[in-house]
Amino acid sequence: MVMSMEGCKMLEGELCLGCDNEGSNHRYMIINIYFLYLILSLTGFVMTQRLARGWAMESCVLLLCLLPQIGWAINYKQGDPVVLYVNKVGPYHNPQETYHYYTLPVCRPKEVRHKALSLGEVLDGDRMAESLYKIHFKDNTERQILCHLTLSEKEVDQLREAIEELYYFEFVLDDIPIWGFVGYMEESGFLPHSHKVGLWTHLDFNIEYNGDSVIFANVSVKDVKPVPLEEGGGGAGRGTGGSSEGLSVTHTYSVHWFESHLPHARRAERLRDYSFFPKTLEIHWLSIINSLVLVVLLLGFVIIILMRVLKNDFARYNVEEDGSCDDLDQGDNGWKIIHTDVFRFPPYKSLLCSVLGVGAQFLTLATGIIVMALLGMFNVHRHGAINSAAIVLYALTSCVSGYCSCNFYTQIHGQRWVWNIILTSSLFSAPLFLTWSVVNSVHWWSGSTQALPASTVLLLLGAWVLVGFPLTVIGGIVGKNRAGSFQAPCRTRNIPRQIPQQPWYKHTAVHMAIGGFLPFSAISVELYYIFATVWGREHYTLYGILLCVFAILLSVGACISVALTYFLLSGEDYRWWWRSILSTGSTGLFIFVYSLFYYHNRSSMSGLVQSVEFFGYSLLTAFVFSLMLGTVSFWASLTFIRYIYRSLKMD
Repeated sequence: MVMSMEGCKMLEGELCLGCDNEGSNHRYMIINIYFLYLILSLTGFVMTQRLARGWAMESCVLLLCLLPQIGWAINYKQGDPVVLYVNKVGPYHNPQETYHYYTLPVCRPKEVRHKALSLGEVLDGDRMAESLYKIHFKDNTERQILCHLTLSEKEVDQLREAIEELYYFEFVLDDIPIWGFVGYMEESGFLPHSHKVGLWTHLDFNIEYNGDSVIFANVSVKDVKPVPLEEGGGGAGRGTGGSSEGLSVTHTYSVHWFESHLPHARRAERLRDYSFFPKTLEIHWLSIINSLVLVVLLLGFVIIILMRVLKNDFARYNVEEDGSCDDLDQGDNGWKIIHTDVFRFPPYKSLLCSVLGVGAQFLTLATGIIVMALLGMFNVHRHGAINSAAIVLYALTSCVSGYCSCNFYTQIHGQRWVWNIILTSSLFSAPLFLTWSVVNSVHWWSGSTQALPASTVLLLLGAWVLVGFPLTVIGGIVGKNRAGSFQAPCRTRNIPRQIPQQPWYKHTAVHMAIGGFLPFSAISVELYYIFATVWGREHYTLYGILLCVFAILLSVGACISVALTYFLLSGEDYRWWWRSILSTGSTGLFIFVYSLFYYHNRSSMSGLVQSVEFFGYSLLTAFVFSLMLGTVSFWASLTFIRYIYRSLKMD
């Protein structure tokens, strides 16, 4: 459903990012910002030892804007107003297709005043605005009139279309999301066919409190009859009146307060236990057992079988010889014979080092996010907290990518280190910008709240220009200056050795199929729950299991990479550099194929807006997994190759 641009223009307003303007919360936010400012000031002081003071201060200000808000308990007294914000509406089966609540013909104030939002809330598509609902702490209200509306034929058709597409709404009360359906639809019979569409004009708010704080809130339409909406603007029922001028509707609401014994610090448990959306996540032991069995088998294969083969190779190769290292080529075959070529530097060295650098950055980022989640830093009902944390960590870990990339690039005798830094900084940011441009354009065209406002775009661009890119440069310079010589047990000849023709099962495509499928199979079951969280309505809280699965994924990738590298070297093929990255990096292709399967068989998503966002960001996710696993695979293969050639007795 595409909202009109006129309705979107009526909702234009400035969004204050990274702040909270609720009066009762000021003292807590001042303390919070003060401590964050001290931390970032220390960071800025370190930066100024190498860079200009102005850049460091601008970076600190940007990081303050990007940091997620910390939720504090708001204390109320009897009769104090409790603000209810209206947020967004959208199709039930398209989680990322959302529109502002006031784009529908509903009760709205004369002047729409928006709530100050954090960066994570804006990225999550939130556009909170004050409502006409008057709610007072511990004061029950029965059938209070909200407003009287006269709907035109066009507005009735708009509501009918929204209800037929199963539109739900989201309100926010004291940072607690409240969900409900806009209307009611009933399909019955075949002959005659019955199609009924009704609008909910009365809402019952049920709010739980403990002492002077709000614990939980929801909305219900129990014992309420919907107002029928007929095509052409007609309608009949309580609270309505049909006329030539349109359909008259009266919206009402009730508020009921209930005492709860749950403390405010644990109110997230109440929200987790209750869900407007279907709950399917649980501790999935089958996934963990399947992954652990696979890891044990692979480790057994690598450690027992491969080490036994290597032991035989060492016994055969380490014979008493009077000649030098070069004499080992006479009458031998296998991985030993290519010892003068195995450390020959690969083509496209700058691109390879950039892949390793960005892969290391995302490994650090993923580990940091999971650890922060395990420490309880992300609250279930805090909107967009993980989004904000991911952006801050991505900017701060840019130094990791610059350091790893330029350090290894210098070791393998790379000369264009400036180009290497530029390539490293744009390897992921450029595809991200292109994908976001397409997705955001589609959201903007449809009037969705997922389209980022200009202020947010400038903030994110400033974070990359003033924090991300400079840290990449700093990391690259430090890595270049600290780079030593490449540690190779054998010297490399000037003339490369001819590679014999390889059988079909040692080709790159076959290794990519094997190396990608095994790590994917280790996470395939868990991947469903991750997709259900990102592209569904679930709240993922099993971060301990996620950390275990993440470790299993990296372990499987490293093990299979070592095995495939050994088979490659046994065929006297020394082109292992790029092959090691592509072998397990192809797991990203399997993840993208799974996303296609999930879209068509495991979800009910549809429409241009949702499809473009799903496939665009699924492609980026697959790319990130390829970078991470390719990095782990490469370093595992390099460590293995250094070990086996160092173990040879070569004079």
